[in-house]
Amino acid sequence: MTLHLIKLCVGVDSLEDLARWQAARIAALKKKRARPELVHVTRQTPKRAAELLDGGSLYWVIKGQIAARQTLLDIREVRSKNGPPKCGLVYESVLVPTLRRAHRPFQGWRYLDPKDAPPDVRGLKRGRGLPDALCAELAELGLL
Repeated sequence: MTLHLIKLCVGVDSLEDLARWQAARIAALKKKRARPELVHVTRQTPKRAAELLDGGSLYWVIKGQIAARQTLLDIREVRSKNGPPKCGLVYESVLVPTLRRAHRPFQGWRYLDPKDAPPDVRGLKRGRGLPDALCAELAELGLL
């Protein structure tokens, strides 16, 4: 059974900001001749990894709204020189916008049941072509 993760995207103001940041990260890794992959490092390792890797995604909450998702590819241990091992959530570079939905703040990550996950915007005509900030404001007002 598929399961998702949800995570706050701290320090990012819009979907475009997240896309720019991730593109810059990939470019920097390529320049260093390192594997060009996106990895989010977290302290806690999900216990339900098999369900997450069975088609699960990492959903991003931007400015209080679930805004996008990226498919999870791997969950691996990440070691640093100093300190305990951590968990690396490896995810696809394709950023899939979702139908915006408000979400309260929380710490770390949380499991997200597929029935509670917002649908992708692909194929939906709502908000297509509008700037990200306007889509966020319209969704907050319940108009999108």
